[in-house]
Amino acid sequence: MTVSPKSADSPGVQSLPKSWDPAAVETELYQGWVDAGYFTADPTSGKPPYSIVLPPPNVTGSLHMGHALDHTLMDALTRRKRMQGYEVLWLPGMDHAGIATQSVVEKQLAADGKTKEDFGRESFIDKVWEWKRESGGTIGAQMRRIGDGVDWSRDRFTMDDGLSRAVRTIFKRLYDADLIYQAERLVNWSPVLETAISDLEVKYEDVEGELVSFRYGSMDDAQPHLVVATTRVETMLGDTAIAVHPDDDRYRALVGQTLPHPFLDTQIIIVADAHVDPEFGTGAVKVTPAHDPNDFEIGVRHNLPMPSIMDGKGRIAGTGTRFDGMDRFAARVAVREALAAEGRVVEEKRPYVHSVGHSERSGEPIEPRLSLQWWVNVSSMATAAGDAVRNGDTVIHPASLEPRWFAWVDNMHDWCISRQLWWGHRIPIWHGPNGEKVCVGPDETPPEGWQQDPDVLDTWFSSALWPFSTMGWPDRTPELEKFYPTTVLVTGYDILFFWVARMMMFGTFVGGDDAITGGGTRGPQVPFENVFLHGLIRDEFGRKMSKSKGNGIDPLDWVDAFGADALRFTLARGANPGGDMSIGEDYARASRNFATKLFNATKFALMNGASPAPVPGADALTDADRWILGRLEEVRAEVDSAFDGYEFSRACESLYHFAWDEFCDWYLELAKVQLADQPDGPTNAVLAAVLDSLLKLLHPVMPFVTETLWKALVGDGPGRESLVIANWPEPSGIALDALAGSRIADMQKLVTEVRRFRSDQGLNDRQRVPARLIGIAEADVSTQVAAVTSLAWLTEPADGFTPSAAVEVRLSRGTVLVELDTSGTVDVAAERRRLEKDLAAAKKELTQTAAKLGNDEFLAKAPDAVVGKIRGRQQIAGEEVERITARLAGLA
Repeated sequence: MTVSPKSADSPGVQSLPKSWDPAAVETELYQGWVDAGYFTADPTSGKPPYSIVLPPPNVTGSLHMGHALDHTLMDALTRRKRMQGYEVLWLPGMDHAGIATQSVVEKQLAADGKTKEDFGRESFIDKVWEWKRESGGTIGAQMRRIGDGVDWSRDRFTMDDGLSRAVRTIFKRLYDADLIYQAERLVNWSPVLETAISDLEVKYEDVEGELVSFRYGSMDDAQPHLVVATTRVETMLGDTAIAVHPDDDRYRALVGQTLPHPFLDTQIIIVADAHVDPEFGTGAVKVTPAHDPNDFEIGVRHNLPMPSIMDGKGRIAGTGTRFDGMDRFAARVAVREALAAEGRVVEEKRPYVHSVGHSERSGEPIEPRLSLQWWVNVSSMATAAGDAVRNGDTVIHPASLEPRWFAWVDNMHDWCISRQLWWGHRIPIWHGPNGEKVCVGPDETPPEGWQQDPDVLDTWFSSALWPFSTMGWPDRTPELEKFYPTTVLVTGYDILFFWVARMMMFGTFVGGDDAITGGGTRGPQVPFENVFLHGLIRDEFGRKMSKSKGNGIDPLDWVDAFGADALRFTLARGANPGGDMSIGEDYARASRNFATKLFNATKFALMNGASPAPVPGADALTDADRWILGRLEEVRAEVDSAFDGYEFSRACESLYHFAWDEFCDWYLELAKVQLADQPDGPTNAVLAAVLDSLLKLLHPVMPFVTETLWKALVGDGPGRESLVIANWPEPSGIALDALAGSRIADMQKLVTEVRRFRSDQGLNDRQRVPARLIGIAEADVSTQVAAVTSLAWLTEPADGFTPSAAVEVRLSRGTVLVELDTSGTVDVAAERRRLEKDLAAAKKELTQTAAKLGNDEFLAKAPDAVVGKIRGRQQIAGEEVERITARLAGLA
């Protein structure tokens, strides 16, 4: 194992600041990486490709903790692969976010007393573009602060000309294949935004409402009547039926009959439908097909009329009643009062808590509404998306989420793709004077005098093209040839269905396109070979972060307070496939302390002569050297395995404990002893070799502090320009020396026990104590005497040495007695308490092992190896009881 030697004019220690201050170096380091072109992908390269497209954040927003997690994990993956010799493309971009962006601009206009209608469609869109130019750079700046190694030269926006062309291309292909159609269906409607919205833009909240039970039919109990209940009594103005279960004997005779509507000149038919739960309420439900998803399905099954009773603003309209023109909530009160005036209200439950869908953007309760919209027939594409995972063309990590994937794509409903907005990709359908329709492709001219459809496409439509539209599809480009299909998609499991499924559907639909295949076959044409799904970020109490709870954390606040490395390490350390994580400021502070520990350790190593040079063979190394190099190789293998399996938490934990617990807390201290004894020995080279690999292994997650330290370690020169493009550590061929590892473990135990004794006695940490070590040779730790003496703050005994205390420590191959002359400083009472505590623990172990070995049922079932292990524990516990008892007697 070697590292490149430093040049003579690169002093290392002098190149480091006095202390680690992230804010002083991060911006300059990042810009240096960008200027050097380290993140710019070369599609003509002969290196193997590795590609990720960034899930595009909304142009209106700023990065939240969920984004920071996404970005940290993607950056870690791409940095490692770049170091491993891959040609890496991490492609950034932003989503035009139709509803959110239009809402922002409309609110700005409203502040001046204006509406979009005051400007007209084209002028309003110009204003949105102006806003985007002025405000759209926020996220990019935040990404730089976090350290995202994206290819800024390929930054994309879903409304760019190239991506707009891709949208029109696939729309026409789908339309010509009869997979896009127009139909009147039930949608989520926002009365504030006056548009259909997607399921993802609906958030459900428990609200206090009222459950009103009212009577249809005769007020005479002997005459036909039914009682129904609803939380939205105003929708009874759109009722066209009452449904009962076919097997409900109470209402069998009423099925097929009609009851008069109290306020309309219509009859309400009674139908039998298996959807009705006869045990719930009265067993009879009102049916409003145009304003309820379940009622719509009943209406389709029974061919019921479907009158819509509200306009786009949520006002009662078209009923011919006195309620027309009322807001739906005012009508709710008025209709209930009118029913009560007729004596039809049977019961009112207030408050009645129930779940209500709300518009995420505008906050009001959504209104299920029958509306003429554009739809995608997803059946064939959903099947292809499911088959891609079943066949292994795309692999979902963790595999435990596959059933959720199949449950979604195997039961997918047609997709409403139209939105009643002005900002977005306008639907490329043109309408003729006599109701004709034509879909106009990107290279076609619409018929003269025809009008384009006023609606725009759902934002998810253009986002579904993101993996290949960003690389130039439908043109055949070097990027598509080199980097598509992408290697992995990193995203939260919460949008597995909404976004990932749509990308899979469109990706498999265009998979055979010559622009992608290059006119040949390049394997399965899916948008990504792997899908890694991480969990959600929760606060330190396990609650989901949200603005309404006030428990959200701005990731840039942590960057300001603790540095980007601390933010990144905190997030990566908590990231398990598919699992949620809880974080708080203490976590970030601990990560900052880790970065500081690395800084101080490296600076200390350099100050003590750590110098990159070839590491000699094992015969020239000490036990400590062989131990740390062997452990380093084990950690390298563990980190590689973890990264390959998207187990970021496992990789970070392994690196953290090796760096802090083993390298910093032990090897650096041992190195001081070795350097004092042999200044020109191999210790300097071992120190540098371990730091070289450790900093490389940590770089994907903690790029700033590792870059700073590695440059100080290796200096300037060819191959040492930046850790970003340094070689990832390869297998060293150095296996953990079992004997060296055992001796170091024994040394650590011996030092720890002596330190514990010193602490119990109240001895000063740096107070040297004369001591004699008995049994060293028999325990095979003779090589560790210097280390024990130094680390336990002991000195060689002088002539006439008379011990006043002793610490007996059982090691792996024998027992060592450490006799000490504390010259009257031993606290006998404290020593007795320590020994009595140890005796109690040994007796407890003896009792527990005896109980197990005395259990015949356990002995009959337990493997021989397990029983043997327990017998060994029992023997050791018995010996400890004898030893400590004797020590207590001697102390008395």
